[in-house]
Amino acid sequence: MSETGDAPNTPRPANDAEDQAADAVDAPNAEAAAAALAERVNELEAEAQSLKDERLRALAEAENARRRAQKDREEASRYGAAGLARDVVSVADNLARALAAMPETGDKTIAKLAEGVAMVEQELANTLERHGVKAVGAVGDAFDHNTCQAVFEVETAEMAPGTVAQVMQRGYMLHDRLLRPAMVGVSKAPASAAGEGETPERGGKVDETA
Repeated sequence: MSETGDAPNTPRPANDAEDQAADAVDAPNAEAAAAALAERVNELEAEAQSLKDERLRALAEAENARRRAQKDREEASRYGAAGLARDVVSVADNLARALAAMPETGDKTIAKLAEGVAMVEQELANTLERHGVKAVGAVGDAFDHNTCQAVFEVETAEMAPGTVAQVMQRGYMLHDRLLRPAMVGVSKAPASAAGEGETPERGGKVDETA
């Protein structure tokens, strides 16, 4: 090799100034890309949260609809026969009237007829009760405005005031709902009893030894 030949190629030393300039140019681009990425992440998170909320609302609405349908089915099963029950209790009323109209005689035929009507009435009452229909407002019960309708008052000392003294028409409940109110007469204290124990009129003499 000639001493005067070209020297072998050597690596070019790095130019620190050029690298710093390139970094200065790339920095804003990196920040912008990071900001855009962060914004996109936020958008996706918001979208995911919105979809989750919509899903939860849809599930809640479906559950509410299921519960409403279940309640409607239960009420239809429990109270759907209210119209029929009202008609049937009218039959019970007629049986009770027939029994009340039976004369009390020694006639065996009439006695057997009364016994048969009473059996039919009892069987009808048992059937109604099996289906949730029961009578309310019997004589001797305390008057309840939720199940009874007062038609008149009865002055009597044999019952406490506010007691059902007479039943004009029996009332009925269908499970926990009033099917028909009872038409009753309500007892009240006789006028003579109500006047007892009143303060003597002014000017009268009170016997203090009594």
